This record gives sequence, structure tokens and C-alpha cells, in this order.
Amino acid sequence: MKVRKFAAIDIGSNAMRLLITNVVEQPNKTVLFNKSSLIRVPIRLGEDVFTIGEITVEKRDRMIDAMKAFSLLMKVYQVENYRACATSAMRESENGADVVEDILNQTAIKVDIINGLTEAKIIAKTDLLTFISTNKNYLYIDVGGGSTEFSLFVNGEIVASKSFKNGTVRMLQTGENQDINSTIKSWIKEQCKGLEEIELIGSGGNINKIFKLSGKVQSRPLTLGYLQNQLKILSALSYEQRITDFQLNPDRADVIVPALSIYVNAMKWSHAKRIYVPKIGLSDGIIKAMYFGEI
Repeated sequence: MKVRKFAAIDIGSNAMRLLITNVVEQPNKTVLFNKSSLIRVPIRLGEDVFTIGEITVEKRDRMIDAMKAFSLLMKVYQVENYRACATSAMRESENGADVVEDILNQTAIKVDIINGLTEAKIIAKTDLLTFISTNKNYLYIDVGGGSTEFSLFVNGEIVASKSFKNGTVRMLQTGENQDINSTIKSWIKEQCKGLEEIELIGSGGNINKIFKLSGKVQSRPLTLGYLQNQLKILSALSYEQRITDFQLNPDRADVIVPALSIYVNAMKWSHAKRIYVPKIGLSDGIIKAMYFGEI
């Protein structure tokens, strides 16, 4: 048996994450991917980018400090290979390329700014397929701070993917965008037309938190009614009450409401009644895609 260590850095619009994974190789057996450590730092780049169009010096310096810490952690864990990917906020920032260069110069970490389609494809490399039956239809949704990625699976095969600029931080900074909502609604209805019994699979920190609060075991889904009720309850509370009553982190307490609205609308537009919430995300996909030489 051989245990190798890989790391993924996900630079999102709301937070930066470092995932360190043990990759277990055994003769004549399937490779195992076991999460060793996950560190999350709430930098919230989208706060700058979605309002003034660029990353401020203060945010850039915090990013660099976080990257220095990530670099040291990867060294301590004896990581043999890593990949750092930046998503919506960085790809829309006017000075995103300059920030990437600063990070490289000060931390020796190379950051790749990926587009929405690449982001969706990487996420599809996670354990997502283990939750998909070949005789069912699924709409997979990953809600981030700057964008939301959708993938439609029919009979076990991915048939459509789309990235939309309606992430939670963007919604808070710029307000609800009816044009985007209308476009998403049209896309979902068109892609799901003629399909029966569609179920949703959701990923992202906000749906993971809602699932944890439900107390359900991992294999059980949440219902549309449950999400609608949670959205109603949380929307009626103040930011401070969400922190105290639901024990939400400060950087989660504001974005959880727009995130829930995205999931609820997607379920209504696709006529889905249930949503499964496996613990998967972009970082997991980066690890697997990197190990198999696909990125």
C-alpha cells in the first residue's frame, strides 16, 4: 500500500479553502481519496470585485497571508503536488492577473483562473457519480459566492452544463438580478422538458449547513417543503439572530438566504421534490482531476 498526499486550493468569491487529501493506492484495488484536512478562510473577494471591479490592496494582502499559511501547511503535511484554482471573483477582477503574479512572487504558489465551464467540469470529477443512478435524472447545483454551476444528468450521463453569474456574495452586493433569474429559469425548464422524476443534488457551504441543521443521515434527501420552511424562518431573522439562534458563522449568516433561494427556485423550476446533499465541492474535484492527469 502507498499513501500519497495531494492538495487543492479553491479561491472563491466568499472564501479560500485548502483541502489536503490522502490518496491511498493498493494493488488491484480502487484508489481511495481520504480527506485529511480542510482549512477555510473567509476573505470574501466578491465584496470588492462585484462593486468596484477589482481586488483592493487590503484583500490582496490577506490573500497573500493566507497563501503563505497554506504553503507552510502543505510543507508540514508533505504534500507532493497541488493545484490552486480561482473562480468567479478573480476571473472578473480587473487586476486579477496582477494579484496572481503577486501571489506567485511572494508565496511561490501558482494560481490558475478558471472559467465557469471548467469549474463545472472539475466539480463533475468528484464522487458525484457515486450518488447518481443510471435509471434516474438529476440536476446538480453548486452555489458559490460569485456564480452557480448547473449540470444535468440523464441516465447516468451528463448532457448539459451551464454557469450563471448569480452567486450569493454577488446577490448581496448588487441585489437580485431578475434578468439572470429569468435566464436560469428558462434554461432549467428547457433542459428538463420531457424528463420525469428529476431529483436535485446540491453542493456548497450553505446547503451543507442547512443539511447539518436538519439532523438527517447523509444518504437521506431534504424536501422542497423543508427548504422553503428554512428559507422563510431565516429570512424573518436579522443577521445577528441568525448568528445567535442558528450558530452561523458571520460570513455564513448573510449569504445563506440568497443561497437557499437559488436551491428553492431550481427545485420549483425543475419540478423536483427532493435534494441530496453529498459532501463534495470544487476542491474534491481538483484533487481527483489532478491525480488522474485531467488538469
